Amino acid sequence: MLMPKRVKWRKQMRGRMKGKALRGAEVSFGEWGLQALEPGWVTARQIEAARRAIVREMKRRGKVWIRIFPAKPYTQRAAETRMGKGKGNVEYYVAVVKPGRMMIEVGGMSPEEALKALKMAQYKFSIRTKIVIRHGAGAGE
Repeated sequence: MLMPKRVKWRKQMRGRMKGKALRGAEVSFGEWGLQALEPGWVTARQIEAARRAIVREMKRRGKVWIRIFPAKPYTQRAAETRMGKGKGNVEYYVAVVKPGRMMIEVGGMSPEEALKALKMAQYKFSIRTKIVIRHGAGAGE
């Protein structure tokens, strides 16, 4: 599963997800992409599940680009623990996704295959997404 090799600080604050994605909002590598429509945290497990769904649907054709990386640690207190005594342990890592962010891109296959693969990946995420096509790449090309 995706996670940082090393981090400067083990635990992070939650932060805020206001505004739209400043960068990474266009299809840059492939011909089709999966774009986030709402802000949220996408876990490393969701990214891996989406990647597996796409690769399985592609049947060894084409290429996949994952444009988000889970670099934010998610901490959680142990169950049935009293309040206080500091912050909980790091349970998993999440990627902070803003609206407009291109999450996954695919290329090198027919439009029908690409749409089907990205549709399978859409089911794996906890946020709403849409399938977009690269500017200048027609559906019949």
